Amino acid sequence: MNIKQLAQDILTNVGGKENISQLTHCYTRLRFVLKSVEKANKENLENMDEIISVVESAGQFQVVIGNKVEDVYAHIMQHLDDLGSPQGKKEEKSSIGSRILNTVTAIFTPIIPAIAASGMIKGILALAVMIATRYYGIDIKEYNTYIILNAASSAVFYFFPIVIGYAASKVFKANEFIAMVLAATLCYPDIVALMTSENPVTLFGIGITEANYTSTVIPIIIAIFIMAYIQRFFERVIPEVLKIIMVPTFTLLVMVPATLIVFGPIGIYLGDFINWLYYVIMDISPILLGAFIGGIWCVLVIFGAHKAIVPIGINDVAKTGQQNLLAFAGAANFSQAGAAAGVFLKTKNKKLKTLAATSTITALFGITEPAIYGVNLRLRKPMIYAVISGALGGALMGWGGSYGTAFANQGVLTIPVYIEAGTKAFLCYLIGIAIAFFGAAAMTIIFGFKDVPEDAEVDEAPKHTDKVVPGAIKADGDIKIPSPLQGKVLPLSQINDEVFASGALGEGIAIYPEIGEVVAPMDCKVTTLYPTLHAIGLQFENGVEMLIHIGLNTVQLKGEGFKAHIQAGDEIKKGTKIVSFDIKDMEAKGYDLSTPIIITNSTQYQSVTFTENDIATPEGQLLLIKA
Repeated sequence: MNIKQLAQDILTNVGGKENISQLTHCYTRLRFVLKSVEKANKENLENMDEIISVVESAGQFQVVIGNKVEDVYAHIMQHLDDLGSPQGKKEEKSSIGSRILNTVTAIFTPIIPAIAASGMIKGILALAVMIATRYYGIDIKEYNTYIILNAASSAVFYFFPIVIGYAASKVFKANEFIAMVLAATLCYPDIVALMTSENPVTLFGIGITEANYTSTVIPIIIAIFIMAYIQRFFERVIPEVLKIIMVPTFTLLVMVPATLIVFGPIGIYLGDFINWLYYVIMDISPILLGAFIGGIWCVLVIFGAHKAIVPIGINDVAKTGQQNLLAFAGAANFSQAGAAAGVFLKTKNKKLKTLAATSTITALFGITEPAIYGVNLRLRKPMIYAVISGALGGALMGWGGSYGTAFANQGVLTIPVYIEAGTKAFLCYLIGIAIAFFGAAAMTIIFGFKDVPEDAEVDEAPKHTDKVVPGAIKADGDIKIPSPLQGKVLPLSQINDEVFASGALGEGIAIYPEIGEVVAPMDCKVTTLYPTLHAIGLQFENGVEMLIHIGLNTVQLKGEGFKAHIQAGDEIKKGTKIVSFDIKDMEAKGYDLSTPIIITNSTQYQSVTFTENDIATPEGQLLLIKA
């Protein structure tokens, strides 16, 4: 399957591009639409080899694809460029820590390719310098070619405030070009000379903290964050006819002095404190720090939290030209590759063997998500072996003083980055990654893991069993399930939602509620309860899965008018009230409360039939499943 088709299928399977902007609603559709695609194109996401997993992390849902992710993303964005944000859409509330983490991630993620490319060039140059000096006695650093290529590898760090200023302005919704001018002011040669001179520097008679802002990270992020508010203030108070000239003028007149006098020094001191704390731990025990980062790095990757400490490595390279954070992280990456290689050699399942082989290769080149999500984390024990081996490798690197001269994704191609650290440090790095890789592989092979049965599907869905469901009504070996709502019964095909009406999510029926309550039709587990409370997922003990979607487009209410009486993950008894909602208020706001009730795994059963009564009640039968 080509990249364009894969991107199109992902869009199709989440309910069409008109619903993409409603991310929570989209994920509901993504999860349940999978059952229908066999009818549409014979390939649903669950059975696509290109898609490894769907993971919830830091309040976001990630479709883990692997090496093709950038190309798929580009094709998806082509479909979404013409979509605006929904009017009146409110941001989902999250903790301060989560918002800071998401902000740091959003700023640095677009920059990583440029940093990685610079790191690769710097690594190649380091290798070339070593070979030329040792074997030919030539110092190539004096050659024009080296000077030019070295500039290409160092420019991104020297002008880091400009690069980060642009990225931060996109995140904070400030004018990108005003942000770049503000950042460029900090890097302007005359300013650099002024700030690094021995004479005191003043602005409007106010003394300025002298600091070289080239290659800095935190000061410009703080400055752009404040600038976004200053810019919006001037946009509100300045007449429309003057905005194009006066908004950028006043913004710069305020922000240049404010940055040099207040926010720049704050950022400098904050960055120094973070580095100081990191190296305090390093000074206490580099072995312990190396073991900690080498062991825990890929665990942080699972939660997306590793990106919170990536700026430490970036800042170190920008300021000192070297970093050891990613040396330790390299041990973690190679340990994931080793664990996946061990699974490849140990497993009897052909599909898992193929996945493990490809995941090993990608992890060796620094892309660990396929190995983590697709193999090691799924099988659990290989993940533990990887953590142990990564810690051992990182500890050795910490003992040997390994460090890199560039910020580069950790894999076989970036090994030259660690050459300039010296013989002992470089050998410790090489031995460390070898311990991480071969240690994880050996532990996986020797101690083993619970293998997926031979020829079984790696991602196969839970199978139906004949276990009697408490609260269900058994008749002739088939299962009768009562209604979770009381109201008028409607054929699914008559509701005003193409995805539900087509049966794409599974066999089902709709109820227009008379009473604003959803109750458990039988003993079950609440597998899904979205923050907006409009969608509920239930799983009964025999494997039957039910989706209850209260009304149409009610996701836009953001939970207003709904009240939850249980939590996701609760195991509840028949008749337990799950969610209540205000019918009159929602109708007054123009919402259609036709509520689809879908058996999302209906393809696992011979047939699913529904009541012929006009009115459904929790006491009466709603559907009959023939196993």
